[in-house]
Amino acid sequence: MANKQTVLGRITQLAKANINALLDHAEDPAVMIDQLIRDYTNNIAQAEEAVAQTIGNLRLAEQDHAADLAAAADWGRKAAAASARADQMRATANLADAEKFDNLAKLALGKQINTEGSAAEAEPLIASQSLAVDKLKANLAAMKDKLTDLRTRRDSLVARQRTAEAQLRLQDAKSRVSAPDPSSEISRFEETVRRQEAYAAGQAEIASSSLEAQFAELGEPSESLEIEARLAVLKAGTPSPGGPSAAVDGGQGARPTLLDTEPRA
Repeated sequence: MANKQTVLGRITQLAKANINALLDHAEDPAVMIDQLIRDYTNNIAQAEEAVAQTIGNLRLAEQDHAADLAAAADWGRKAAAASARADQMRATANLADAEKFDNLAKLALGKQINTEGSAAEAEPLIASQSLAVDKLKANLAAMKDKLTDLRTRRDSLVARQRTAEAQLRLQDAKSRVSAPDPSSEISRFEETVRRQEAYAAGQAEIASSSLEAQFAELGEPSESLEIEARLAVLKAGTPSPGGPSAAVDGGQGARPTLLDTEPRA
């Protein structure tokens, strides 16, 4: 049971490590920034839609306000016209018509007052909406500026990432190269060759010394051997083979000895 739990624990740790490695590998800065740009672009589009709707409502309110003001002015003109007609009727002693036009003037004045009240009520709302629209426009412009800056920084970050990746690949390639420095190997080979050359020279010197010794032993005259040879010649009554030769006397005379060759006084 314990072994089973240990195996399961190792499998879990391995799975977590693999998942983390995949997440780290998948978190490509260029991909992540591109996604941020897309999300921010969508936010700007939504903000533009909201600002456009707010501006549209403001323009409608402004149009209604303008219409109320125009209507109030029109009702004022109508009231003035009815009042003037009533005054004309009174001048002609037509009191019934005069009263009727006065009532029309009053009705027009009432309409004027109502439309002026509507216009007055709309003015604070229009003013607040105008401020809100101005702020929304400023915020929208700031968002667009940030989007431009984000795109610029994205290009810079991607370029830096590519440079960093190239440097990492270069360093990795360098670390994978295990060949030694050629100059050190050449130096080692040179030292080996020098030792071999010195050894060969030593062998040649030894061989030369031995050969010279042998030839010296064979070729050097030995004083003792020369003495023994000359003594043997003397005992045999013949001239020494190593002595100086004399002139032959008709080819029959004896060779002169060493004493005969000494100069006379």
